[in-house]
Amino acid sequence: MATSYKSLGQLDLTATSLTDLYTVPSSTETVVSTVIIANRTASASTFRLAIRVDGDAISNQHYIAYDVPVAANDSTTLTLGITMLATDVMTVSAGDANALSINAFGAEVTV
Repeated sequence: MATSYKSLGQLDLTATSLTDLYTVPSSTETVVSTVIIANRTASASTFRLAIRVDGDAISNQHYIAYDVPVAANDSTTLTLGITMLATDVMTVSAGDANALSINAFGAEVTV
């Protein structure tokens, strides 16, 4: 089993709709260690973060953060330790278009 520590995904959220940040590849397990949300604007915004097991359609039970505020010109760091299996999807959205950048970091383990 090989482990690769890496940036799992980076997004400039240009719309307020849900967007896939990271999908676990086949034959892989992933540990998401950190997600950083940066607000690049002079106004406060919010974000949502969900883990969709097996790529399920979004549902209330998938959210791990919901309408969490991010102050103007500030960032929020989530230290998570979330484990994900092949085909699981991390999905994000912003309260305001063109305000937030989201970066996820962790380790992929090939099984």
